[in-house]
Amino acid sequence: MRLRRLGWAGLEVGSGGRRLVIDHVRDVSTMFPGWRPGAGLVAPDGEVDAALVTHLHRDHTDAGALAAVLAPDAPVLRPAPGSGDDVDTAFTALAERELVEHRLRTEVVEEWSTRELGPFRVTAVPAVDGFGDPQVSWVVEADGRRILHGGDTLFHGHWWHVARRSGPFDAVFLPINGVVVDAPLRQPSSRLPAAMDPRQAAEAARILGARHLVPIHYEPEQADELDHYREVEDPVGELRRHAGDRVRVLAVGAGWDPDR
Repeated sequence: MRLRRLGWAGLEVGSGGRRLVIDHVRDVSTMFPGWRPGAGLVAPDGEVDAALVTHLHRDHTDAGALAAVLAPDAPVLRPAPGSGDDVDTAFTALAERELVEHRLRTEVVEEWSTRELGPFRVTAVPAVDGFGDPQVSWVVEADGRRILHGGDTLFHGHWWHVARRSGPFDAVFLPINGVVVDAPLRQPSSRLPAAMDPRQAAEAARILGARHLVPIHYEPEQADELDHYREVEDPVGELRRHAGDRVRVLAVGAGWDPDR
């Protein structure tokens, strides 16, 4: 298994000349005005055989980026659509529309569902979204190795179920920016994080029995700090304080063999 960090929450997983991507994006300016398309984000090393998305917020599901790299008729595995009115589904509507416009072959997966995708065995496991939208985390197995990708999940009580059913893990890729969001369509706003902070990520990795904890969903390259989107200061430094030698930081575009 070969892993490569694509920036923000994006990950490329390779095995036997095949590759899949998780939460691959190239343009997050709809979420972060001022972040130039492609800045701090890289494309996979070649054509992609399958894509997984943890949820349909636009900084995790970029249909245009997926259409540019996916092989013909390659599947895109995704959680269920959001339910409710236009306000309830406001954060997922753009990505939903773009998936249709780009005619991607999407497949809705339920929690604990497993698919065989070439050399990869992938399982959707429970996650909790900071705004109540459908979200899963992904367990990916290949070449006798097992990883988990946590999107931008909150800390939750399913970790023990995931550890028992799918663990232990060679590496877990978990969000660490602990962002507090003041969103107009989610009022009154919460003063608590909408994604895991470094201490929570360290605890999740410990419960999951992970050999390595790779931080995602943070970027020093992000454009100007946003008043409505406040991240933890020095998230990697804080993560190292809580998780110690378990932490493995990958630069954007860097590849890694989890055996090492």
